[in-house]
Amino acid sequence: MPATTIKLESDLVKKVTSLKPKDESISGYVRELIEREHRARHHRQAAAAYQQFLQDNPEEKAAMEVWESAPLVQEIEPKKP
Repeated sequence: MPATTIKLESDLVKKVTSLKPKDESISGYVRELIEREHRARHHRQAAAAYQQFLQDNPEEKAAMEVWESAPLVQEIEPKKP
């Protein structure tokens, strides 16, 4: 993978330096920010696709509503003596 250099203006470098942990490089911090944003976008797209799926499949939506209302704190079956 070829390395890419991204130039930042000095005031942006100061901002990034003030945000990042002291033991982390600017490159590592910016790389993590980009990866985090990429994951967040991917999760938002997946959530939107799932919401569309539920709209298109009312029986699945009804099943999920039953699942979400289940009392998970209580035991499902009583203990056998």
